This record gives sequence, structure tokens and C-alpha cells, in this order.
Amino acid sequence: MANVPLRNSSINSLKLIHQGKVRDIYDVDAQHLLMVSSDRLSAFDVILPTAIENKGAMLTQMANFWFEKLSHIVPNHLTGIDPQSVVSDPLEAAQLGARAVVVKKLTPLPIEAIVRGYIVGSGWKEYQEKGTVCEIPLPAGLQLAAQLPQPIFTPSSKAAIGDHDENISIAQVEALIGKDMTAQVAKVAIALYSEAAAFALTKGIIIADTKFEFGLDAAGVLHVMDEVLTPDSSRFWPLESYQVGSNPPSYDKQYVRDWLENSGWDKTPPAPVLPEEVAKKTSEKYAEVYTKLTGKILS
Repeated sequence: MANVPLRNSSINSLKLIHQGKVRDIYDVDAQHLLMVSSDRLSAFDVILPTAIENKGAMLTQMANFWFEKLSHIVPNHLTGIDPQSVVSDPLEAAQLGARAVVVKKLTPLPIEAIVRGYIVGSGWKEYQEKGTVCEIPLPAGLQLAAQLPQPIFTPSSKAAIGDHDENISIAQVEALIGKDMTAQVAKVAIALYSEAAAFALTKGIIIADTKFEFGLDAAGVLHVMDEVLTPDSSRFWPLESYQVGSNPPSYDKQYVRDWLENSGWDKTPPAPVLPEEVAKKTSEKYAEVYTKLTGKILS
């Protein structure tokens, strides 16, 4: 599959109500939204000037795979409505391809539900300093990239574009959404991660950590929304090269983060243009993990 990367969608027949780091959200009617995954890529909470070929289609199709596979755990935002049916202009319909879905309108919870199964990244830095991850005490003697005794729920705030998400305590989450909802979100997030991680291992992939977003419908029923278990929201490692004590190579956008770290960029806008080979390799990594997990070729 190949196409010209889509940096910004342009669906003029519908009202654009939100443009995130990756997704453009359009108002369809009182109950539905059109969600279009662009080929934009963000790193360190900055949108890069270079779009990644096929990224939006891959994100959408991978998320849909997981939404279906995990639907017995919690309802999700999918409606099954054909995105082509909510736009009338052929030029607008041509932008949608496999990158768009029609979803339920939900009230988003104001947190990121992060689940960590392995110790790496910012969690590793904190553990080295204090023996904790997001203030959760962990056993002594863990090494970099070690699997945790059990997955842990480490929520963060939802930052505006250009700002950084910040880890927050369970008490802070309870103040935002209530004690019962916090407990429900933590339980569901860990269940989603645990089942997905077990499945991914059978495909030769470790899911080190991931981020979920949740929303409520009009009846107050919890739904998982936005995206699930994609390279944008998760850290994927190839099982074959995993070794405790070293940072494994990654299928996700860590490849781009590593290039940016070595580029001398100070992580403030504007971000540098990615070299063609880095953009191409990133697209290939996304497609590879999609095929490994789903058994399908990106279409």
C-alpha cells in the first residue's frame, strides 16, 4: 500500500470541531463524530513537519482490530457506520480511505489511563532515584526493561497541544472523576492491557506500556475511545531481541524520538524535518508491527 501522506484533512461539508496531534474530528450529528487519522506524527508533544506515509490508515485499522478483540471487556466508541456515507463530496470521500471511522459522541474523562507492564523510560528514571514509578513502590533490584511483578496503573493529566502530559496521583484522579470511576478505569485499563499483552506475546511482540482514553455515554456507561494499542499510544518491543538490562529496539515512534534526541533539537517548536530515510523507516516499522499483530497486510 502506498499513498501521498495526508498531513491535514479537509472535509468542508462537516464542521471541524477538534484537531489533535494526529486526529481531525468532525461533527456529523447529535450522536456521531467523524474521526480522521492523519499521517501527522508528534514527538515530545510537538507535531513534526514531516508526515509519515500510511500512518493514519495503520493507526485506524490497528485500533479497530483491538477494539473488536477486546470488546468483551468494555464498550468502545465504534458505530459500524461507513465513513463514506457521512460525506457527499467525492474529493472529501477520497481523503477518508481506511483512515476514518464514525464514532459515538462521548464525554471524555480528563485523564490519560497509562498502564505499565515493564520498567523503562521516565518510569526507569524515577525508579533509579526513588525506587518508585509514579510514586508506586516497586521491589528493589529491578533492571532496565524488566517486567513488573504485575501491571500498574499510572494516570496522567491530559495536556493541550504543545504542553506536556504530567503524571498525577490516584488521589488527584479521584478528585477529577470520583473514587468509584477511578477504580473502574484502573480495573478496565489493566484488563485491556493484560489481555492484549498476552496476545501480542504469541505474535512475538512485547507491549511494554500503553495509554488508554475513556469517555462516558449519555447513560454514564464507560467506553474506551480515541485509539487503543497502536504504535502512537504504546511501546512495542520485538520479543526476539528483548534482553533485561538494555533498552530494546522498538516498533513504535521511539525510533523517531531517538533520532530527534541525537539531532540537537531542544524539544520546543518548531521540530526539525525528518530525513527521508527516517520517515520511510518509521512507516515501515508501523506497517511491520501491524502485520505481525493482525496477520494482515495494510490495505
